[in-house]
Amino acid sequence: MNIVLLSGGSGKRLWPLSNHVRSKQFIKIFRKADGSYESMLQRMYRQILQADPGVSVTIAAPKEQVSVIHNQIGDGVPLCLEPCRRDTFPAVVLASAFLHDQQGVSAEDAVVFCPVDPYVEPEYFLTLKELGNLAAIGDESLVLLGIEPDYPSEKYGYIIPEGSGERVGVRMFKEKPGRKEAEGYIRQGALWNGGAFAFRLGYGLKKAQERIGFSDYETLSRKYGELEKTSFDYAVVEKEKSIQVVRFRGYWKDLGTWNTLTETMSEYVMGDAVLSSRCQNVHVVNSLDIPVLCMGLKNAVVAAGPDGILVSDKEESSYMKPYVEELDKQVRYAEKSWGSYHVLDAGVGSLTVKVTLNAGRRMNYHSHERRDEVWIVLSGKGAAVVDGAKQIVYTGDIVKLPAGCKHTIVAETTLQVIEIQLGEEISIQDKKKFNF
Repeated sequence: MNIVLLSGGSGKRLWPLSNHVRSKQFIKIFRKADGSYESMLQRMYRQILQADPGVSVTIAAPKEQVSVIHNQIGDGVPLCLEPCRRDTFPAVVLASAFLHDQQGVSAEDAVVFCPVDPYVEPEYFLTLKELGNLAAIGDESLVLLGIEPDYPSEKYGYIIPEGSGERVGVRMFKEKPGRKEAEGYIRQGALWNGGAFAFRLGYGLKKAQERIGFSDYETLSRKYGELEKTSFDYAVVEKEKSIQVVRFRGYWKDLGTWNTLTETMSEYVMGDAVLSSRCQNVHVVNSLDIPVLCMGLKNAVVAAGPDGILVSDKEESSYMKPYVEELDKQVRYAEKSWGSYHVLDAGVGSLTVKVTLNAGRRMNYHSHERRDEVWIVLSGKGAAVVDGAKQIVYTGDIVKLPAGCKHTIVAETTLQVIEIQLGEEISIQDKKKFNF
C-alpha cells in the first residue's frame, strides 16, 4: 500500500511551542511506554509501520520542514517537498506526480492520503488500508473516511452518505458549512470528513491536468508558486460525483488546538511546573529551564517556550491564531537534521545561540560574508573545520570564525556549543553552502 502523509501547518495554533518551521506535528508531547516523549509525526509513522511493516510511506511537506523530519524519523523516508505553501490541492497533485515520476508508482495503483496529526488508535490504520483496497477495485473515483460527528463543528467538511451502511455512496459533500447548516446535515446522518482519502494515482494526475494544465512533477515543482491556494476539498471533493465513504467508528481526535491536545495528554504537567491545590483542569507544558507556578487557575492551559508564553482559558485557546499573527515572527527554537538550536539572546548587532549536535552529525560546510562568529564548546567532543583545517575540540575550547571563512563542526559525541554571531546585518540569507 502507498500512503502519503500530508505535513502542512502554519505553526500558529499551538504557539508558542509551534512556529512556521516547527509545526504542531513536531512537538514531542506524547509519553511512550519507556517514559520518553514523541511527536504527532513520530507517533503516526510508528503506528503505520506497526500496522503494516511493508507499507510504502511518502511525506509531503514544505521545504522548511526537511530538517525536523530527518531529525525525528531519519533520512530513509521519501519526501515530496513543496517549494512554498499553497494548501492541500497543490500538495496532493504534486505528491501524485512525485509518486508517478520519481518513485515509479503506476497510475493504476491506489494511494491513500492522510493528515499527519490526528490522534488515533491502531484500528484507524486498518480502515486506511480498506480505503486503499476500495480505491483499487471500486468504480468510484474517490474514497473518503467519514467520522461520526460529536457536535455541529464549523471546522470540518460534511459527508452526506446515501445510507447508514459501513461503505456507501456519497450523496453530497459540503466543505466547512456554518453551524446551522451543519446541524441540518447531522440530522440527515452526515459524517465529518476525516481528511483521509484514497484514489488511483492516475486520478490525481488527471485532476492536475484538468485544473492546472500540466501534471508532470518537474513542471509542477517549477511552477508551484504560481498555483492557486486552494484545498483539495474545495477544488475536487465538492465537485466530484463518484465518491464512496467508509464510516469510521473508532477513536479519532483532531489535535488542532491546545484545548483538544490537552485532552490526550497523560499528565497535567510537562516540564518544570507546580500547580496549587485549587487549580482545576489545568495543563502546563513548559520547555524552558525556569519554573512555572500556577495558582487557583481553572480550565486553563499554560505553555512556555523560547518563542513566548501562553496563558489561556482552554476554550478561548481555539481562537488564538489572529493574535499570534501579530506577534514577533523570529524563530527562537528549531530542530535540524543535525540536532537543534535555541536562540538565547538577540541584540542589535549580535545573536547568541545554543547549538546541540547529535553524535555523528555535522552542520553544513558554509560561510557568512557579513558576520563574525565564535564557538564556545560547553560539553562533548568533536571537530571544527575552518577553511579546510581540522581542529579537535573539547569542553571549554573556543573557535573564532571571521567573516568569509568556510566552516563546519562535526560531533563525535553529543556536542553542545554556544555560538555568538557579531555583525551589523545578521540574517539567514547571509549563508553560502559548500561541498564538504
